[in-house]
Amino acid sequence: MFKRFQISIIIAVLILTHILTAQAQINIWEGTSVRHRVELTPYLVKGNTPAPAVIVCPGGSYFWHDMVNEGSKVAEWLNANGISAFVLRYRTAYVPAFITHFRLLFRGNRYPDALNDLRQSLRLVRHQAQEFNIDTTKIGVMGFSAGGHLVMSAVELLPRSEWPAFVVPVYPVVSFVDPCVHKRSRRGLLGDSREHNKQLCDSLSLERHVPQDCPPVFLINCKDDPIVNHRNAELLDSALTAKNVPHKFIQYKTGGHGFGASEKKGSAECRQWKAEFIKWFRTLNLDNKD
Repeated sequence: MFKRFQISIIIAVLILTHILTAQAQINIWEGTSVRHRVELTPYLVKGNTPAPAVIVCPGGSYFWHDMVNEGSKVAEWLNANGISAFVLRYRTAYVPAFITHFRLLFRGNRYPDALNDLRQSLRLVRHQAQEFNIDTTKIGVMGFSAGGHLVMSAVELLPRSEWPAFVVPVYPVVSFVDPCVHKRSRRGLLGDSREHNKQLCDSLSLERHVPQDCPPVFLINCKDDPIVNHRNAELLDSALTAKNVPHKFIQYKTGGHGFGASEKKGSAECRQWKAEFIKWFRTLNLDNKD
């Protein structure tokens, strides 16, 4: 009997947690002509002073999302360091598109849907900054794997007036062309009918289009990454260096891919990235940006 009672309590707590989380989620397209539900989950820092904020884009090859290690855990870690976070479940192709090729006949979710979701999220956070207690001069973006491609796209493909204050691509997909293209992300983003479109692939190869006045970038990856070729981040680092963009690039020897903010995944070496980011972030002078 007591054991059943314990189980009932646990189930009730889980249901309540789900309800509270669902209430906290924001449909970024509510009240617009876009007929999609795209969820943005706020994790807000309490305090009297407006806080910096980061929109977090989990990875998943533009097919799915890692909403824990690259989502909620990232937000909680940022909160612990005085930074509010917003986790974005941007539109992806989803699993059915991974196992079938229906997007040869039907549009499905594809570029530029995810970029439009990030753009709308930036607009929403800025518009509701007072309600969220956010400093509008300190709104950055952080993305993992395919999410890293998405956040860097924000400064290469959006108007300058809509750029984030800083960009954090973590083990990012960068190039959509050989020799180090991540083919699954390319297919996930472009769809079966467009994944070999030369013009699109070129425009979405981020190493080729870094703007001269790009905001500061914090870039990390691991040399032993088995998923996304480590040369992706190296190409982006070279492009940022060539344009004299203020940035920090750390390449760890070990850690692999997909560790996010986990305290267990990856290696002890690569998990240092969080402390390194906070040190870098504290050095940024964002107050007087145009």
